[in-house]
Amino acid sequence: MAEQRPDRPTPKRPRPGLPSGGIRFQRGLFGWILFVALAIMLFSYVNGKGHEYTSIPFSEFLTNMRAGKVQSLTVEGDNLTGKFNEPIVISGLKGGPTKIQKFQTDAPANTLNQWQFVEWLDKNRGTATVEVVNTNNILMQVIVPLVPWILIFGFVWFFVFRQLRNSAGAGGMLGNFGKARAKVMSKEHTNITFDDVAGIEEAKEEVMEIVEFLKNPKKFQRLGGRIPRGVLLVGEPGTGKTLLAKAIAGEADVPFFSISGSDFVEMFVGVGASRVRDLFKQAKDNSPCIIFLDEIDAVGRRRGSGFSSGGHDEREQTLNAILVEMDGFDTNDQVIVCAATNRVDVLDPALTRPGRFDRQISVPLPDVKGRLEILKVHARKVKLGPNVDMLKLARATPGFSGADLAAIINESALGATLAGKEYIEQDDLEEARDKVRWGRARKSRVIDEKEKLATAYHEAGHAVVQWLEKDADPIHKVTVIPRGNYGGATMALPEKDRMNYSRKWCIASMKTMFAGRIAEEMFTADINTGAMSDIRQASSIARRMVREWGMSDRLGFVYYGDDDSRPNMMGGFGDGREYSEETAKTIDEEVKKLIDRLYDETHKLLEANRERVEAMARALVRYETLDASDVDRIMRGDTLSKPTVGDLLERENRRGTVIAPGTDPKQPDVRPGLGGGLGGLPAPG
Repeated sequence: MAEQRPDRPTPKRPRPGLPSGGIRFQRGLFGWILFVALAIMLFSYVNGKGHEYTSIPFSEFLTNMRAGKVQSLTVEGDNLTGKFNEPIVISGLKGGPTKIQKFQTDAPANTLNQWQFVEWLDKNRGTATVEVVNTNNILMQVIVPLVPWILIFGFVWFFVFRQLRNSAGAGGMLGNFGKARAKVMSKEHTNITFDDVAGIEEAKEEVMEIVEFLKNPKKFQRLGGRIPRGVLLVGEPGTGKTLLAKAIAGEADVPFFSISGSDFVEMFVGVGASRVRDLFKQAKDNSPCIIFLDEIDAVGRRRGSGFSSGGHDEREQTLNAILVEMDGFDTNDQVIVCAATNRVDVLDPALTRPGRFDRQISVPLPDVKGRLEILKVHARKVKLGPNVDMLKLARATPGFSGADLAAIINESALGATLAGKEYIEQDDLEEARDKVRWGRARKSRVIDEKEKLATAYHEAGHAVVQWLEKDADPIHKVTVIPRGNYGGATMALPEKDRMNYSRKWCIASMKTMFAGRIAEEMFTADINTGAMSDIRQASSIARRMVREWGMSDRLGFVYYGDDDSRPNMMGGFGDGREYSEETAKTIDEEVKKLIDRLYDETHKLLEANRERVEAMARALVRYETLDASDVDRIMRGDTLSKPTVGDLLERENRRGTVIAPGTDPKQPDVRPGLGGGLGGLPAPG
C-alpha cells in the first residue's frame, strides 16, 4: 500500500494502491513496453482469426496444384495459404474426407530452396495467381517471439520484486530479513483472560503479579523494589504455558509482542541478532510492554557445546544479543520478557540467572483438583447430560495435560453428535478419554479365535495379579477389544496422584506387567509379541530403580543415571556416563536379578490362582469388557449372569426392534477400554 505524504491534505478519494473504481496502472517505461506487447499479441490474434483456413497435407496441395485446381496462392516462408477454384474433397484429414475451398499447408523443411520452390510454382501454377510475401520483417521475426518472455519477466518483476521492495522499506529488497517478525497483540485480539486458565493456580498467581507490576509500577517501587525483567515458564508440553501468555495479553493494558524462538534463526548469518535488536527496539518504543518468546530453547541452548562452538555460530550470536538486551548496559525496566520452554535443562546458565529471568514459574501437570477445574472450563462450550460425573473423569485421567483434557471434551462432543445425541453422556467422555490416549477402538477387526483366547488369558493375568497386589492401583476396566496398536488392556484407576513412587508400588506394578506373558504361557503353551509394551515398561522401572532411585542393596545410595547438564562430544546432553565398565556390568546384573526374582514370584502367584485366571478369561471371551464390579465378583468366585451385547440384540430382534449398542440405558457398559498393556500406569519419573 502506497504511503501518504504528510505535506498533502487528506484526500477524499480512495487511497493510492487501493482503488475502488478499477485497477490503476503506473505509467512508465515498463508500462509502455507491456502495453505495446499486449497490442502486438492482440493484433496477431485478430489478424489470424480473420482467415479460416483448413490445414491439408503438402502432398494434397502438390496434386491439386499440378491439376490446375488452385485459384490463388500466398507464399510466406515455409507457410502456404491459398484458395481452390471450387470446393473439393480432401482426404487424409483427421475428421476424414472433407470438402474445403481455403487451405493452408507447410512446405517440408530442407527440401527445396525457397526461391527454387517459387520458381517451380511459377512454372506449374497454370491459371493460379502466386504472391510471395517478404519474410524479412524484423517486427514479426524478433519482437513477436519475445512477447511471451516479456510477459513472464513483467509478471515476476511486478508481483515478486516490487512486493519484496515495498515490504522491505528503505532497506531494499534484503532489508526485511533483519526485521523482527513479532506479532503485536492486545486483549481484543486474544479474548482470553485468567478466568480461562485453570488447574495451575500457583503459576497463574505469579503471572497475575506481572500484570499488576505493569499496571501499578509505583506501588512496588515505593519500598525500593524492582520490577522483574524476565519470567520463564517451564513445564511439559500441553500444560498451558502459551495459554498463560495469552491470558497476560488479555489482562494487561500494554502492548504484547509475541514471537517464536525459531523465528530468529535464518539462513543468513547475523540475521537472528539483528531481529533481536529490532524486537527490543520496538518494545522500548512502546514501553511499558511485554515480550513473549515461545520455545526459547531454539536459540537459548548452552554455548560452546558440539562442533559448532565458534564465535560466529548463528544461534550463539542470537543468544548473545538476547543476553545483552535483557541485562546489558542499556536496560529498560518497563519491558518484561516472558519466555516458555519444556527443555529448561538445555538453556544457557547466563540466560536463566536472576537479572535476566528473575523468576522461573513451573507449570506442572494438573492434579485431580486441577483436572476437574480444567474440565469445567472446557465444558462451558458444550452441552452435558445429567449423568455426567466430572470428578470421576478427573480421577480417571492421571498424567493428562490440559491439552489432553481439552481434546477429551472436544472428542466427546464429536462422538455424541455422530451418535445423534442431544447432549454428551458419561460413556461419551470415557470413550473420548480412551481415544485420546490410546486411539480408536477397532471393533470391526476380524480376530482369530486362538488370538482372541490368548489376549483374554493375557489380560486375565494382568487383572488377577493387580487385584491381588494390595500396593497396586485399583482396577477400573479390562477389555479384549483392540484399540490403537494393542489387542487389549487392563486399566487402573489410581486413588491419588503420585508425586513419588514407593518401592512397594514399583514391585507391584512390575508383577502386574509380568502376569500377562506368564498367563499366556501357562494356558496356551505359547507366547507372542503382545507383551512387548509390558516388557519395555517393566525394564524401564527396574533400571531406574537400580540406577537412579537407589533401590538396590548392592549398589546403594549412588546415582548412576545420565547427567543431563553435562554436554557430550556430539553437542547433546546426558549421553555420557561417569562410572566404570565394572559398575555397568554390576548394574546389568542387578536389573536382571530383580526382574527374574519378581517374575518367579508372579508365576507362583498365578499358579496358586489358576481357577480365577481361567474364570476371568472365559468372562472376557464372552463379554469382551469387564468393569471393576465384574472383576470383584469373579475374584470372589461368583458367576456373571448379565446378558451380552449379542443377547440384547437377539432379544430386540425378536421384538421387531433393533437397539444399537450403547444407546439402551439398561444395557451394561461394554464400551472399549484402553489401548494396550497396563493402561492406567503412569510413566515413572
